[in-house]
Amino acid sequence: QVQLVESGGGLVQAGDSLRLSCAASGRSFSGYAMGWFRQAPGKEREFVAVIGSQIYYADSVKGRFTISRDNAKNTVSLQMNSLKPEDTAVYYCAARIGIWSITSPSQYNYWGQGTQVTVSS
Repeated sequence: QVQLVESGGGLVQAGDSLRLSCAASGRSFSGYAMGWFRQAPGKEREFVAVIGSQIYYADSVKGRFTISRDNAKNTVSLQMNSLKPEDTAVYYCAARIGIWSITSPSQYNYWGQGTQVTVSS
């Protein structure tokens, strides 16, 4: 069993930066692919970034967001730069058993409670 706790969300202006962090409990953290997803009101949950065997980003965040992990500390982070109002959403950290970098949220085994990111124009 893995528990995930996100932190770092908030209200910022367009062009600002935020860094989200996700702390994972449990062992064998390095054996999980870790992803970030987001869900805006009235929309489906969408892929943002994943780090496992490879790193992938959604086209909408490529060049602005950076995902990283520290296996010694059981954490995964999402550095978000040049934020836009359309980045406003609840951001979720997720873990998938195995190192394959999968982008479909249905393939993830564990989820955090989410952290709100609001970008004003």
